[in-house]
Amino acid sequence: MGRAVVHFEIIGTDPARLRGYYGELFGWEFRVGDTVSEKVSEPGSYGFVDGSTTGDGGGINGGVGGGRDHEPQVLFYVGVPDVGDALRQAEDLGGKRLMGPEPRSGAFTVGHFTDPEGNTIGVAGPTA
Repeated sequence: MGRAVVHFEIIGTDPARLRGYYGELFGWEFRVGDTVSEKVSEPGSYGFVDGSTTGDGGGINGGVGGGRDHEPQVLFYVGVPDVGDALRQAEDLGGKRLMGPEPRSGAFTVGHFTDPEGNTIGVAGPTA
């Protein structure tokens, strides 16, 4: 069985505006706080979406964040047992590592890579 998508992110230069937009558009509610890394979003600017509060309660968790120095992008994270191993495998298969594993301590680690076509994908898992 393949790995599941476990998280999504919508990143932009004005996170508050994006949260207002998606809150109005989809009825999402946000818990604003910090991400695991400032490389993902400015401190205090990340709005977490609890997937159990969306639709029929079966949605995935996500977030809307970013800041002035963050490039707009939409990406999803696939759950993996080891982020470093997943990033190495992505590179071995023709992808390019952009970030990670990040952070190197704590319970949760993320990484970003591009596939051979240039699409950015995230991986997330426990800190090794």
